[in-house]
Amino acid sequence: MKAKKEYLCNAFSLQMLQDFPCNIKIEEIKNLPSGLISAVGHPDTATVLGVPCNRINVSVTKGDVLYVAQLQGGRLPEGSTTLPEGFNFKFLKITIL
Repeated sequence: MKAKKEYLCNAFSLQMLQDFPCNIKIEEIKNLPSGLISAVGHPDTATVLGVPCNRINVSVTKGDVLYVAQLQGGRLPEGSTTLPEGFNFKFLKITIL
């Protein structure tokens, strides 16, 4: 049986899905778990989240989980090390069923 992979991303794309048809479950969560594979490719976003910047292609199959840190409030200003006033992250857990 394939080991489940868990990624932290700053976006979700249908291109990440390896198998079709498939089902996904999306739920909002309050906190991110530890031990995720960072796939956050934007350096400032990675810095603010406190994870390594890791610009990789993510390909997921049944059993894998994507955690998405969706920035809200606008575009993160270049060089940001903390979230500017009025910005926040919405965390989503996307499970490939």
